[in-house]
Amino acid sequence: MEQVRLGRTGMRVSRICLGMMSYGDKSLREWALDEDEAEPIVRRAVEAGVTFFDTADVYSMGRSEEITGRLLAKLFPRRDDYVLATKVWGKLSENPNDRGLSRKHIMAGIDDSLRRLGTDYVDLYQIHRWDPETPIEETMEALHDVVRAGKARYIGASSMYAWQFAKAQHVAELHGWTKFVSMQNHYNLVYREEEREMNPLCVDQGVGLIPWSPLARGILAGTWERGGERRTLRAKTDAFAETLYEESDFDVVDAVRAVAKERGVPMAQVALAWLLGRPGVTAPIIGATRIGHLEDAVASVDLELDDAEVEQLEAPYRPHPIRGHR
Repeated sequence: MEQVRLGRTGMRVSRICLGMMSYGDKSLREWALDEDEAEPIVRRAVEAGVTFFDTADVYSMGRSEEITGRLLAKLFPRRDDYVLATKVWGKLSENPNDRGLSRKHIMAGIDDSLRRLGTDYVDLYQIHRWDPETPIEETMEALHDVVRAGKARYIGASSMYAWQFAKAQHVAELHGWTKFVSMQNHYNLVYREEEREMNPLCVDQGVGLIPWSPLARGILAGTWERGGERRTLRAKTDAFAETLYEESDFDVVDAVRAVAKERGVPMAQVALAWLLGRPGVTAPIIGATRIGHLEDAVASVDLELDDAEVEQLEAPYRPHPIRGHR
């Protein structure tokens, strides 16, 4: 698989990032896979050339990090052979300091994540969301100290407003602290609000885009239908998706289905190929609970859509309220 630079950094990553949220504790997410179930999928990803893996401390309350660390150590000869990303911000307990982006939580969070991952460092340490209760100066200095301590190579951010991201970058530059090199935002064919401000900002500043939910929680892969029919366990139990998408989005889904039928490929390949062709996109973060999900993602890298197909896919889009920041 093609390996490309993450933004303007010198670090190269595969064009597909395997999201590890799908692997963890079934008691917390019905559709999650345990370690034995996850291993064949992660192994196939490695065989296909995937070198970029993303998790978070809150995924299955740390279980995902544990599984990620063990599987990658088993499947790669050396730690430097893959790029590992995790996140901090989410609520991990009832302790009021066990959440957010305070210096206290970031310093404890990186050590806890490294312990669960079984490694001395992560390649990309990301803030999972914006923390309105902590001064951004405190957050950026703490992240800088994490990098200086050798516990992270780079730092990244996730869904927030463009003004917040610009403010964080300005504060870091003003003080000579480490700046964010990536933005993990909510971006796909049925949610394109990021094209208004965040994506152009990142392209201008050389920040790599690594979108989450590139298939809109499976909607763009055909796991949901108009009227509420759900075809998979995840689609039937993913309450978060209910807050992100709406009935009008199925006009876009219909366009994806039409292009996929004409091409003779699965819908997921078309939706991912579109995203991979957008300015600034380095690597969509895909979830895979079946080998077929992974195969579609890998195949999408080599699927080139023509201008007419892109126009057909984009034409039905309707503006949305901002979603996914919390």
